[in-house]
Amino acid sequence: MNTLYVGIDVSSKNNVIYLMKPDGSKHSNFKVANSLNGSKELVKRIISALNSLELTSLSIGLEATSVYGDNLVYFLREDGSIATYDKQIHVLNPKQVKKFKDSYNDLPKNDYIDSFVIADCLRFGRINKEAYLDDYRYKALQNLTRARYFAVQNLTKEKQRFLNYLFMKYSSMTQEKVFSCKYGTTAFAVYEEFDSAEQLAEMDLHDLTEFIKAKGKNRFPDPDAVAKAIQKAAQGSYRLPKTINDSVNQVLSISISSMRALESQIKEFDKAIEEQVKLIPNTLQSIPGIGPVYSAGIIAEVGDINRFKNQASMAKYAGLAWSQYQSGDYEAEHTHFIQSGNRFLKYYLCEGAWSHVCCDTEYKRFYDIKYKEVNRNQHKRALALTARKFARLVYSMLKTNQLYKAPVSK
Repeated sequence: MNTLYVGIDVSSKNNVIYLMKPDGSKHSNFKVANSLNGSKELVKRIISALNSLELTSLSIGLEATSVYGDNLVYFLREDGSIATYDKQIHVLNPKQVKKFKDSYNDLPKNDYIDSFVIADCLRFGRINKEAYLDDYRYKALQNLTRARYFAVQNLTKEKQRFLNYLFMKYSSMTQEKVFSCKYGTTAFAVYEEFDSAEQLAEMDLHDLTEFIKAKGKNRFPDPDAVAKAIQKAAQGSYRLPKTINDSVNQVLSISISSMRALESQIKEFDKAIEEQVKLIPNTLQSIPGIGPVYSAGIIAEVGDINRFKNQASMAKYAGLAWSQYQSGDYEAEHTHFIQSGNRFLKYYLCEGAWSHVCCDTEYKRFYDIKYKEVNRNQHKRALALTARKFARLVYSMLKTNQLYKAPVSK
């Protein structure tokens, strides 16, 4: 062994370093600022250790801790001072490091111990590397696709909060499907421009019909029926005290503004993603229903497909795998999803699978079969199983770099 192992425990302010000799003994440990100057000092200390121990190989590891370690990784990869050494940089899954630490008895919890555990984890060698760091195009795309993911999640949460307050103002309107989309332009106009359920309930039906026509730009096939349904829902809704009603109106107005802003934000992300994904040629967009956004979300998290030995390992990385419970001759038939996995890849695989279901008869048939197999959580289960099937398709296409071919009907 001729390797210096460098374990780094990263935080927003400081990086705690443990330098480990090839035999596992300590060379030194120290702390530097998580800054450009601190990183330069780290490199000097590493080179000094390499020279004093007469080592030529270097293995550096740190946990994947939000954004705090990214700049350090970029610096270490680009710094010319250690370019002459046989250098490897690993970004470790925090869960993997924790499991490795659990193998020790009664280790305390502090930054220096954590950096020691990371260094020792490197020395044992059973590690999984985040391969996208080998190519900055993946990381650049990942910044956009992950930001879009959080914007979508925020929009979903905002819609749920909105419905809760809408129930207070128009209880019956949330219970019945008055609008085809509760978040459409006409629906928002009704929510915002009428102060109370009483006002809407007592409005002249002809005037309400004209209001629906104007706000819907004459796109409703039967605006009179829509107006009648709205007025009926308003008549059946609870009446609120004025003070409460006014506060609910304020909340609804602010919430509508937030949803519009988030939808605009998502559109901007989609445009940026569409431009960025052009830098990474791929065949996923040839799959019906899979556009640049879903393909980009998958590619950004998968990175180099060759880091996965087979489609099952990629699916497991995404969290699309089930735990096993077996003892003796008994093996459980019903098991749960594994708790680990890349939530971003899982999200984009599930969204991509659902979009493909709407365009492909084979996937639609598979989804329907799985949907009918159970009586609880039907959509959630069917979508998960369809996404697992979809993951096999994605792996095959990325591995072979071939365009999508529709399966031949039997």
